[in-house]
Amino acid sequence: MSYEPVLSSEWQVEVDRVTPAEWSAMLDLFEDGNFYQTFAYGAVRWGQKNLSRLVLKRKGEIVAIAQLRIVRPANLRLGMAYLRWGPIIQRRGTDLQSEIVQRMVRSLEEEYVRRRNLLLQIVPNAFEGSPRAQLFKEAFSGFTARRAGPKSYRTFVLDLTPSLEQLRRSLDKKWRNQLNAAERNGLDVVALPANEAYEAFGRMYKQMRTRKTFDTTVDIEEFGRIQEQLPETQRMRILICLREGCPVAGLIAAVMGDSAVYLLGATSDEGLTAKGSYLLQWRLIQELKQKGVKWYDLGGIDPDKNPGVYHFKKGLSGLDICQMSPLTSCNSVLSSSLVKVSMVAREAVRSLSAMAVPRFANRLFVSSKSLLG
Repeated sequence: MSYEPVLSSEWQVEVDRVTPAEWSAMLDLFEDGNFYQTFAYGAVRWGQKNLSRLVLKRKGEIVAIAQLRIVRPANLRLGMAYLRWGPIIQRRGTDLQSEIVQRMVRSLEEEYVRRRNLLLQIVPNAFEGSPRAQLFKEAFSGFTARRAGPKSYRTFVLDLTPSLEQLRRSLDKKWRNQLNAAERNGLDVVALPANEAYEAFGRMYKQMRTRKTFDTTVDIEEFGRIQEQLPETQRMRILICLREGCPVAGLIAAVMGDSAVYLLGATSDEGLTAKGSYLLQWRLIQELKQKGVKWYDLGGIDPDKNPGVYHFKKGLSGLDICQMSPLTSCNSVLSSSLVKVSMVAREAVRSLSAMAVPRFANRLFVSSKSLLG
């Protein structure tokens, strides 16, 4: 069902009225548009029928948008509305505006908390200590913020506004030495045709997973389906490093608005001594500078569980920072209780899986993933 409530003669809200193509075009209007708010990500990851999109307009002009996942068991009037890395609130060429954020927060609560009786959870696209985070905290003052914990998204964010010479000088000395060595190794960095590039990356990624046997929530096939559905302006950037024509390393990043996010990296068995990952990161930074991108998020870090990746990313000398804590609003005891039960069930599944009880864990997972999978 779609509807178009009117807040005033100046402000209007539209819910579930845009097509996928219209949504993609809207997203390109914003500095803070991001991979996790693309239609393709939502449709592949959560299913198109489980998505809801809210558009805020001022005097007919689009000023803020948000795509949410709706989880409502058996179509009951309870469940959860989940907004990841949103709302999108900064049009290209404009500054952040408090009034727009305030209006967007009110619109989200009105639609999903009051009208649909859902628990609304928002994972903001903002990092602690930033002006954006401060603006969000003021606007979402009535929401409950989850305390930061070990599962909070922590990353290095690299400021790309300095010159390339300054950025290279700021690299950790050992990291810069590895980059120098990679540049002497006769490597080529290429952007292959989309399908060919993703296939080459997938082969290296599978080799790396077999070699390292690490746990991950990444589904490489799922990312491939997302890439196929993304419009040209929002497609993931895939760079492949070749040595004598053979792929030895690969990198995938999402580049949208004024930011880029490092999503995936891989090294083939043949590329372990080539140091191609260093050259790929530097080439991507050069590309981002040319495009006018201001910020490069190096992806999640965990110095305890994955020290190797942590030290590699640390060498780029970005700011060690955490994402804002998730924000929650709910007026329904039933919706709140359902979400809490599902979270407990999901944690139980993970614990049981770690204890090698796959059959029982799988049964429990089937019953809980419908809400928070």
